[in-house]
Amino acid sequence: MRDTMTTGGKSDAAANGTVFGVIAAISFCHLLNDMMQSLLPAIYPGLKTDLGLSFGQIGLVTLAYQLTASILQPLVGLYADKRPTPLALPGGTLFSLAGLSVLSIAHNYPLVLVGASLLGVGSSVFHPESSRVARMAAGARHGLAQSLFQVGGNAGQALGPLAAAIVVVRWGQSSLAFFALLALLSGAVLWNVATWYRHHGLERLHAGRKAASAIPLPRGHATRGILILLALIFSKYVYLASLTSYYTFYLIHRFGVSVQNAQLHLFAFLAAVAVGTVLGGPLGDRFGRKYIIWFSILGALPFTLLLPHVGLIWTGPLTIVIGLILASAFPAIVVFAQELVPGKVGMISGLFFGFSFGMGGLGAAVLGWLADRAGIDAVYQLCAFLPAIGLLTTLLPDAERRR
Repeated sequence: MRDTMTTGGKSDAAANGTVFGVIAAISFCHLLNDMMQSLLPAIYPGLKTDLGLSFGQIGLVTLAYQLTASILQPLVGLYADKRPTPLALPGGTLFSLAGLSVLSIAHNYPLVLVGASLLGVGSSVFHPESSRVARMAAGARHGLAQSLFQVGGNAGQALGPLAAAIVVVRWGQSSLAFFALLALLSGAVLWNVATWYRHHGLERLHAGRKAASAIPLPRGHATRGILILLALIFSKYVYLASLTSYYTFYLIHRFGVSVQNAQLHLFAFLAAVAVGTVLGGPLGDRFGRKYIIWFSILGALPFTLLLPHVGLIWTGPLTIVIGLILASAFPAIVVFAQELVPGKVGMISGLFFGFSFGMGGLGAAVLGWLADRAGIDAVYQLCAFLPAIGLLTTLLPDAERRR
């Protein structure tokens, strides 16, 4: 694969084309990374039963994972903007390997928290650097590159519950050690990506930085835009946390479905998120990222308002539609933010990936506390109004028109 990447990099760098071999490689590694990461919420029902955990304690496990990633990701990205470190990509997979290994033998609550935190560290290294590589390889198709990169992660998140339903539910928590071996495969692929990054990617990134800096936005406009985009990330990821962390419990509690059936419903939702991610980037390239952001946040509102009031037959289709619409926002948001602050690809990528992880973790903890006190149904009744924050999109600066 190294020869393919190197050859593609030499020919395409000159033409500033899209290097699909590199994008496919990091998307595949994103799939492996996020599949390993998503095994954590997928085993929550088993952990809750075996260790006697409350919903609040489940939320704190998610918080430990998400905060480890969210705090470190902007710092990793900022450091990489100043001193690019290609070998950080394969090196970060060792933390994911360690995290799943610890979780496979974790039979007490503190050890679960340690394993979740190690998973977060692995994610904090992978996401900002791999997002930077996606922009390096994108050429002029930044939205498409971000979508292809992110859909790997969404596919991995969808496969995690499916793998848990097939493997972990049957063979137990210790089977996580098998999935930890996937980190070694990811490390081998990322070693080749790091070679392309060092020899060809940095040159492409510097060329794109000079072009983007030619038409800067006023500082106040850029700051306002970043704050609005972060507010949209808050609404999107707190709502997604209600589904990724508690959807299985909601289905079991309200409709009496089995654990495996609930995991399959979660898989269908996460698969819809993957499809929405694929569509969001290219549509943003074609029609404008601001329009896609507007539709993908506010457009989910009618469906989130309906969800708490329908039966099982309609719950599945509604969550699929919600996943499709909400997921289309993130590629457009990341690229929009990168264009608002040219020259800071790593920091912006780390900030937005990290903030999304942090809001997901904080949201999971708060929603777990709410579920313990008011019931799981109250979580979805409250979260139904979160997409209304999408109205803030109208205040975003017209960065694309200026460029």
